[in-house]
Amino acid sequence: MSKVGFDNNKYIELQSQNIRDRIAMFGDKLYMEFGGKLFDDYHASRVLPGFAPDSKVRMLLNLKDEAEIVIVINADAIEKNKRRGDLGITYDLETLRLIDAFRGIGLYVGSVVITRFTGQPLAIAFENRLKSLGIKSYRHYPIQDYPSNIPFIVSEDGFGKNDYIETDRKLIVVTAPGPGSGKMATCLSQLYHEYKRGITAGYAKFETFPIWNLPLKHPVNVAYEAATADLNDVNMIDPFHLEAYGKTTVNYNRDIEIFPVLNAIMEKITGASPYKSPTDMGVNMAGFAICDDSAVREAANQEIIRRYYTAMCNVRQGLGDQSEVSKIELLMNQLHLTVDCRPVVAAALKKAEMTDAPATAIELNDGRIITGKTSSLLGASSSMLLNALKEIAGIPDDIELLSPTIIEPIQKMKTGVLGNHNPRLHTDEVLIALSICAATNGTAKKALDGLEMLKGAEAHSTVILSRVDEQTFKKLGINITCEPKYQTKKLYHA
Repeated sequence: MSKVGFDNNKYIELQSQNIRDRIAMFGDKLYMEFGGKLFDDYHASRVLPGFAPDSKVRMLLNLKDEAEIVIVINADAIEKNKRRGDLGITYDLETLRLIDAFRGIGLYVGSVVITRFTGQPLAIAFENRLKSLGIKSYRHYPIQDYPSNIPFIVSEDGFGKNDYIETDRKLIVVTAPGPGSGKMATCLSQLYHEYKRGITAGYAKFETFPIWNLPLKHPVNVAYEAATADLNDVNMIDPFHLEAYGKTTVNYNRDIEIFPVLNAIMEKITGASPYKSPTDMGVNMAGFAICDDSAVREAANQEIIRRYYTAMCNVRQGLGDQSEVSKIELLMNQLHLTVDCRPVVAAALKKAEMTDAPATAIELNDGRIITGKTSSLLGASSSMLLNALKEIAGIPDDIELLSPTIIEPIQKMKTGVLGNHNPRLHTDEVLIALSICAATNGTAKKALDGLEMLKGAEAHSTVILSRVDEQTFKKLGINITCEPKYQTKKLYHA
């Protein structure tokens, strides 16, 4: 089985206490900028095996009586219908989804802030929608020469023009549907308004990566660079922390570059800043919860290779840039990684060569590798999925879980009625058919019961998968990669 390298319970306990300590450090109120994903941090769970994707939210639940959520969204992102890549929904809809999710677990959402507001029509429409839903919203405006012209920024013509966000709790968690939303500027604007009102408030930053107390070239920190190759984020030694304390810590270029300006703004607002480095500003305790460094290193190495394949497929699909691939190749070279370090790649390619057709391979959590080939009835991924379930359940290979008499009517429906050109069953269709069979067939039920055992498994396809198959693997918790090529030479691929 894959090794656990991260103590999630210890992390939640340490993180909750550290945030409480930071609130106490300032007194009245703490504005905490929350980076990354709150509910579904699957990157963290992949590189820190044992980290639960919802750990940050569970940590906040320890502070639910003190915490208030403020969601920040950029008006330009609303106007351009910017979408969250993994979910495919626009930032404004993601904001509503986040509100529902927070409320669903008992966390208090105070308001939504629309930043860089200049009267964008879609932003106004979203504002009206929030009002109709009973959600408070505020406007923040672009500030000329931000963030360099500090005297102007910290004035009535700068932060002073922004709406003051009314908050009720001591911990204000400032989050967003995606990057570039203006979380930090929102926090600093609030500090300005709070101090005008005689309220002692502070600022802190919560980013899981890079992990400040791991070495610069630790695979976990390198995996963060690979994950943000499109943003040109670079991990660096924090020079301010080294100078102030003589200790080596890791941060990333944007926080290091902005620190002198951010600190000067805080000093202008509050009179003095308690921070001597960007590392000081952070509250992340993830590094202290790693319990097996070798397990974490191996998991991070695998994530880097997965990111490499993702970047190559994005280029092939016209969704990415070759520079992202080149950057990840450089990172792999630094750690002496090759695609051969991912066993399922060689297994899938070998199967494809033997059958002269697309193939898929999966490595189960106990190390067994199962393959699937393309047939007239099933796609390679569907075939692999059934073969893996048979292997887990101990069902002999010659026993058919789905007979042609079950598959063929589905194919006729797909091609004859629904107008699909590909008659082969996708993974979701195979699982539905298998679940129907399981109602009357004990062998099918035994196979279906093994689905949970696929969570965390590694898989590789010799062709780019359909969106349906990709999403099915994601829902099953299977880490899938693909060769950057299509099954056909067509220009359009659904």
